[in-house]
Amino acid sequence: MRLRIFESVRAAGTVPRAGVAKDLGVSAGSVSTLTAELIEQGYLQETAARASTDTVRGRPPVALGVRPESFRVAGVKLADRELTGILLDGAGGELASVRRKATPGALPLAQQVETLAEVVESLCRDAGVSSGALDAVGVGLPGFVDHERGHVFWSPVLDTRDVGFAAAARRRIGRPVVVDNDANLVALAELWFGVGRDRPDFAVVTIEHGVGTGIVLDHRVFRGAHGVGLELGHTKVQLDGALCRCGQRGCLEAYISDYALAREAAVALGAPDGEPRTVADLIARLHDEARAGNAAAQSIFDRSRRYLALGLANLVNLFDPSLLILSGDRMRYDGPFVDDTLAEMRALALNTGNGVPPLKVHEWGTLLWAYGAGALALSRATEAALGAARDAGP
Repeated sequence: MRLRIFESVRAAGTVPRAGVAKDLGVSAGSVSTLTAELIEQGYLQETAARASTDTVRGRPPVALGVRPESFRVAGVKLADRELTGILLDGAGGELASVRRKATPGALPLAQQVETLAEVVESLCRDAGVSSGALDAVGVGLPGFVDHERGHVFWSPVLDTRDVGFAAAARRRIGRPVVVDNDANLVALAELWFGVGRDRPDFAVVTIEHGVGTGIVLDHRVFRGAHGVGLELGHTKVQLDGALCRCGQRGCLEAYISDYALAREAAVALGAPDGEPRTVADLIARLHDEARAGNAAAQSIFDRSRRYLALGLANLVNLFDPSLLILSGDRMRYDGPFVDDTLAEMRALALNTGNGVPPLKVHEWGTLLWAYGAGALALSRATEAALGAARDAGP
């Protein structure tokens, strides 16, 4: 119950004791007793209640809030383009952040762990915090991740499969490490800090070099029986279709991700000798050509959006979320066409009479992933300190 009370306060930001009791459906007396313990132990604090238009005589109203000093955690996103990291206090306040270019391609486990350690140590130096004082470190990376075991079955940023990433990182850093698929981090960021705070269920789809999916059901991230769900990007949309970087064919990702569009752009547009042909360069050029009226470029983007609508319609048919959130670097290109994607999705989804959920583009900037990793670490730290393990939730 202490953990539930703490999470209720954290999710609300500031809330009176009566609000906690109502939210959890427990007696006011029990809440008063347990919150007094949490205050004494340094996890919660009393703070001024939100301003009210009502005039009340007597003692000013007070509310509960998380004591920022209660925890210190780091969150890091590993990728093959850019690494991001953040240091958070117990209330989710940012103490330090870092962005740096990543070494592209699949790297040895030891090298990625060393990179992680360097990012964490840099964050701690910037914030004036000892790395030994961290309560937990959260890590996100693309691929198939068993969150509970801290195991990575496959990731495009690792050159070997089936590795105990969390255990290796803990040995190097000396602090508890928890790892998850990077798309789940986006769902966690929305659940803890963003538009998902007030929704019991929603879905996030990220589109960058790969396609990621995070599902929140009843305020909790859904991970499946073995911790690797949900991989919408690796659902099949074409038998014997385009080659996906996972090694199989016909995956949704192979039709809508950055590398899929770059593959088509390289053939459709070509490039003069000596011109940079990185994925980012090709996507930018493809977008410019489409805006200039190049029919081939426009058709590549249109086809990608149709496949995205197909994937989103399948997601709606399977989970019936109250909200769909699109995120990732590609949204600067696809964002203006959300209405087109929504119309296509509506045509493909089941007609239940309730309509399809709203489709929202939500860009936090590059620290989005790191905030999700920080939320992951905060969840693990609070579980360890306050009660039985419970999945990350509000």
